[in-house]
Amino acid sequence: MTDVHADIAIRRISTDEARERAAPLAQALADVLIDCVEGGASVSFMLPLTREKALGFWHGVLQAAASKERVLLVAETAAGRILGTVQLITAQPDNQPHRADVAKMLVHRDARRRGVAAQLMAAVERAARDQGKTVLVLDTVTGGDAERLYQRAGWQTVGTVPNFALMPDGAYCATTFFHKQL
Repeated sequence: MTDVHADIAIRRISTDEARERAAPLAQALADVLIDCVEGGASVSFMLPLTREKALGFWHGVLQAAASKERVLLVAETAAGRILGTVQLITAQPDNQPHRADVAKMLVHRDARRRGVAAQLMAAVERAARDQGKTVLVLDTVTGGDAERLYQRAGWQTVGTVPNFALMPDGAYCATTFFHKQL
């Protein structure tokens, strides 16, 4: 699956690529994660986010992608630089085979406002359909750019939980939960 917008392509990391190219992929994805956290994104990590911790996270994601527990999508330039990513967590309990979680929508700060996030969301929804998923859920910081992106893409607000998570600097933030029926 490939979408192209100007010089940016969205593609799925195959199970073979997740195994065979784990080290360079983890390095490139760590760059995006570190940039997002340093830019204030509340995506499960606190400042300072060390490269070692970011690499450990991505190696775990790549193992899960290799074992087909999740789908990993990347947005990259024609030169192969990863600018963004999103995951579809397909491994769910027995009573929820039709559902998946959308996680870690990340776009490097120098690639924002170019439609990368919207392309990633469209691609993750297609990947969900390809996996037979009909219900998607996600959460995001209340009032942030991502919340507006999800609303524009037709996601429905479930509700908001005050003080649900911390920003990278330690401040509390509210989290809004969304769902989308495919």
